[in-house]
Amino acid sequence: MKKFIALATLSFAALSAQAKDIVETAVGAGQFNTLAAALQAAGLVDTLKGAGPFTVFAPTDAAFAKIPKADLDALLKDKAKLTAVLTYHVVPGKVMAKDVKAGKVKTVQGSELTLGTTGGVTVDAAKVVQADVVASNGVIHVIDSVVLPK
Repeated sequence: MKKFIALATLSFAALSAQAKDIVETAVGAGQFNTLAAALQAAGLVDTLKGAGPFTVFAPTDAAFAKIPKADLDALLKDKAKLTAVLTYHVVPGKVMAKDVKAGKVKTVQGSELTLGTTGGVTVDAAKVVQADVVASNGVIHVIDSVVLPK
């Protein structure tokens, strides 16, 4: 009986570890505090906790730090512009790095991102520094810069 309980507990722990959505996965990684705060400010947390699937090109805290503080503070206070910037980082569907094709792809924001595959995956001028972070409702690709809609 003890073995069964231990096995059931381990199975549940493994299932719950895999069941994290995009927001929980990003927050758990510890390198997306600014992104998490921005998603909260824009009111997008529930959207990215939704069924999806989504592909998120997620800028790290270091990527957000490249934006001058005054500009970042202004962006965080402008909900409409912040929402546009954040949804520009999201593509409908679950696209793994091996499935990325060079070219343009429409974002949730409505504009197109330019994806590249030479020397690794690029998103506009940003580089994917960690690919295929799987979540229950999509995938996260970690990028080194914040990309802005045209």
